[in-house]
Amino acid sequence: MQRDDATWLVHGLAALVALSAAAAAVRWLAANWWVLVAAALAACTAAAALVRARTATARRQRLRAAQLRLALSGPGGIDHMKPDAFEYAVRDLLQRDGCRARKVGRSNDQSVDVLAEDPTGRRWAVQCKHKQDPAGGKPVGVGVLYALAGTYQRVHAAHIAVVVTNGRFSRDALRWGAEQGVLLVDRAVLARWAADGQPLWDVLPRVPAPRNGRQS
Repeated sequence: MQRDDATWLVHGLAALVALSAAAAAVRWLAANWWVLVAAALAACTAAAALVRARTATARRQRLRAAQLRLALSGPGGIDHMKPDAFEYAVRDLLQRDGCRARKVGRSNDQSVDVLAEDPTGRRWAVQCKHKQDPAGGKPVGVGVLYALAGTYQRVHAAHIAVVVTNGRFSRDALRWGAEQGVLLVDRAVLARWAADGQPLWDVLPRVPAPRNGRQS
């Protein structure tokens, strides 16, 4: 017998064995149909339990977010955070306000640390500047605003530009922000936003109108 013929014979026998096993399995399942029903019921029960668990988890997360309050000073307060944690805190506050928000800050963040879309359709581009010495340290300068103004629309397709700090802004930054429509959240505004539970658009003046026509 040639080698090719032997190979085909082996393959054919293997196929016959597989077909016989499959046929036997089908006959067994036909005789024991309740096994399939039980398996389907078990799968449905597991899927329903998973959905309920995920729903409950999401609800708990929403409740925690709605109750989020952050102090500026004291143990665990904003002043004691690292810059990266501060960015996450700003993201969490925006989520508390009902936004879809995510932290995007990294080494090449194009001057934006957090992107958010509020319930009215406005897209917010946020630059976060954490100060270890909020009162005596250097204020946030106008250069930060220049950088954000150059990217928030062109790069991030945002409608609103915001700089958030637990410190203060220089006079040039305050003046230029008011002239160019870059919203500034200084220490006083941040305290109200973080601790009182008010949405950011209710704390800030001169916020652009909602995108969908609803009042915020």
